[in-house]
Amino acid sequence: MSAWSFDDIASQDGRLAVVTGANTGLGFETARMLAAKGAEVVLACRSAAKADDAARRIRASVAGALVHVEPLDLSDLDDVAAFAERVSSGRSRLGLLVANAGVMVPPLARTRQGFELQIGTNHLGHFALVGRLLPLLRATPNARVVVVSSLVHHFGRIDLEDLLWQRRPYQRWAAYAQSKLANLLFVREFQQRLARSGSALRVTAAHPGWSSTELQRTDGLSRFFSPYLAMTAAQGALPTMRAATDAAAEGASYWGPSGLGEMWGHPVPARQSPRARDAAVGERLWARSEELTGVRFGLDDATT
Repeated sequence: MSAWSFDDIASQDGRLAVVTGANTGLGFETARMLAAKGAEVVLACRSAAKADDAARRIRASVAGALVHVEPLDLSDLDDVAAFAERVSSGRSRLGLLVANAGVMVPPLARTRQGFELQIGTNHLGHFALVGRLLPLLRATPNARVVVVSSLVHHFGRIDLEDLLWQRRPYQRWAAYAQSKLANLLFVREFQQRLARSGSALRVTAAHPGWSSTELQRTDGLSRFFSPYLAMTAAQGALPTMRAATDAAAEGASYWGPSGLGEMWGHPVPARQSPRARDAAVGERLWARSEELTGVRFGLDDATT
C-alpha cells in the first residue's frame, strides 16, 4: 500500500469546516488543503489581521477558494460563546471542526476566566467550543471533530486536584503535556458518550510529530533544531487531514507520522499512552471541564 498523501484526500465539496488557529503553521496548511479539495473553510483565529492575511494567501494559491474569517480567542470563554453564536447564526450544518489552535510552553499566564493558559486554551477552550457547536455538528451527516494533540502527551499527567496550577510550582512543559493528554482523554470520552447517545458524529485525533511551526517560538531548543530536523508544516498537517477526511478513520482513532518515534513520515495510526486510555480519569476530567466551562453537551438527553 502506498504512503497516504494529499492526493488521497477525497473531495470535500459541500463540506463546511471550522479550523482553529488557521492563520499559521499546521492550522493554515489544514485550512489550505481543505479549501484545495473544495471545502468552505472558516478560519477561526485570535488575530483577525493575521487571519485576513492567511485568507488572502489561501485564495492566491487555491483558485475559487471559499474561506471566511471569524475572530476567536480560545482563552476567553465569553469569546468562545460569541464565536459559536456567529457561526451558528443562519447555518444548519457543520461538517468538520478541527481543534488545532494551541499555546506551547509559555511562562505562567492565565486566561480571562483565570485558568492556567495551556489547559485553558488547548483543552478547556476547545471543550467549550465543541460543546457549543455540537447541535450543528450532530445535525450534519458524516460530520467529524478532529483534536490535535502531541507526542508530548506521553509525558502528561492529569492532576484533577490542581488542574489549573493554583497550588503546584509551575512547570511549563508539564503543563503543556497535561493539556495534550487532556486532548486525548476528551476525544475518547466524547466518542463513548456519542456512541451511547446513538449519534453518528465521529471524533478523531492527530499529532504532527516534529513539525516546524510558530508554536515553538517560546522554546529555544525547538527553535534551534527545527530547521534541521523538523518536517514542514504541510507535512505535519497530513495526520490531521487523514483524521479529518479518511472514511476508514474510526471514532477515537489517533493518527501521526509513520517514522522513528512518530516524529517524521506519512500518517498512520499512532500510539496512545496508557494514561490517555484511562476511562476513569477521562470521565472525571469531563465532569471537571463541564464545571469549569459551564458547557454541557446534553448527550444523555436525546439521540440523533
